[in-house]
Amino acid sequence: MTVTNVAAYAAPAAKAPLERTTVPRRPVGEHDVLIDIKFAGICHSDIHQAREGWGEAIFPMVPGHEIAGVVSEIGSGVTKFKVGDKVGVGCFVDSCRTCEYCERGEEQFCVEGNTPTYNGVGRDGEATYGGYSTHVVVDENYTLRIPEGLALDEAAPLLCAGITLYSPLNRWQAGPGKKVAILGMGGLGHMGVKIAGALGAEVTVLSQSLRKKDDGLKLGATHYYATSDEKTFEELAGTFDLIVCTVSAPLPLDKYLSLLKVDGAFVNVGAPEEPNSLNMFSLISGNKALAGSMIGGIRETQEMLDFCARHGLGAEIELISAEQINEAYDRVVNSDVRYRFVIDTATI
Repeated sequence: MTVTNVAAYAAPAAKAPLERTTVPRRPVGEHDVLIDIKFAGICHSDIHQAREGWGEAIFPMVPGHEIAGVVSEIGSGVTKFKVGDKVGVGCFVDSCRTCEYCERGEEQFCVEGNTPTYNGVGRDGEATYGGYSTHVVVDENYTLRIPEGLALDEAAPLLCAGITLYSPLNRWQAGPGKKVAILGMGGLGHMGVKIAGALGAEVTVLSQSLRKKDDGLKLGATHYYATSDEKTFEELAGTFDLIVCTVSAPLPLDKYLSLLKVDGAFVNVGAPEEPNSLNMFSLISGNKALAGSMIGGIRETQEMLDFCARHGLGAEIELISAEQINEAYDRVVNSDVRYRFVIDTATI
């Protein structure tokens, strides 16, 4: 494959509707794979970036870092994949490869900064374009194998939503004997319920209302509470070993920290555009931990995919055409999706 333009959907400017266009893809290099993208998940972070909620961005922008597809060409030095393999691409496509974090498989923390799948600049100086497209060229070392048993459309959201929840649940040892709360029952939260349950933890969903209670219980939760009800905080005080917060909005952290046991941890994976406030005595009084977690490296992401395949854990999705992307963005902002939009890229 030589440098070529491929079909894509892009935001031409901040807050502008996405529209059909073309973007360049580099030639397939020695260690590259060409991926025919079949499905691309819509992550709330796509919307934050396309609408510059997190600061200045690069336009035109082709969002999408939940990519699932099939290898259609490989470079002469590729050893990890062959044509026809089912593969995925997550939130980054390169890193320095030599710093301490890259060397231990935590490329997301690359000292020089990883190269985002979109809204970034590669080490070749060219802008990166994401998965709302028909094809992408990626180094084999930043490409994930999608195991048999995972449907490509349901696997796509695992490349962000799946690893975003698997990583903290894994790090804080969610499992038998642990009481885990998933705060927020959306695109991230529903995967947290599935993964925590598969790890063997006793899972509680904390959601603003009981509207999705039946879904939460079906996906693996044992308990479901509405945070809009003040009695929830009285009844559950001192209950949880771990709370994973998926909410991308400011919260009264002191109230939620009161739900932790002594030595419990509140881990945030949501990324609000506004800051939170906290009374430090909420931490000190119970020897509690307030932490953050950001996706995972290639090693842990592959571990997550393999885990999900063993347990039959795909995302709950609404499959849409490319022409529905702008409508889907508005619905995500309004929490009107169960639970992840996935674009059928054959419609681009």
